[in-house]
Amino acid sequence: MEKTNKTTITIQAIVNAPVEKVWEVWTSPEHITKWNQASNDWHTTKAENDLRPAGKFLSRMEAKDGSFGFDFEGVYSDVKTNELIAYAMADGRKVEIKFTGNGNETKVVESFEAEEVNSIEMQRDGWQAILNNFKEYTETN
Repeated sequence: MEKTNKTTITIQAIVNAPVEKVWEVWTSPEHITKWNQASNDWHTTKAENDLRPAGKFLSRMEAKDGSFGFDFEGVYSDVKTNELIAYAMADGRKVEIKFTGNGNETKVVESFEAEEVNSIEMQRDGWQAILNNFKEYTETN
């Protein structure tokens, strides 16, 4: 990830699944809607994914009680199947996800530029919770 003035937060998880499965679950809209939330009172109601450089993605994230929702969206800058996804969010912040397969294990390392509203800890915890949901969903489906 190129250096900017923004704080970069990095999270990671070891997923007990081959990299091909990890990639499929990470990138397929039918899976994204099942794991993409930080807590059980949220859900992703819709996901779209055009996985290629200059392609766009969108995940509609909503509180289950209907009190709040937003579109998490961006444009891909780099995609290397089973290895790397890089994109810019709608607000311009950059994200990079690296997938490193080792047999039936895959290390997922996600780095993202922090926003200015919420604390670094809150952002890290929220993104890590989503990554943890991804890990659990991938390992049990």
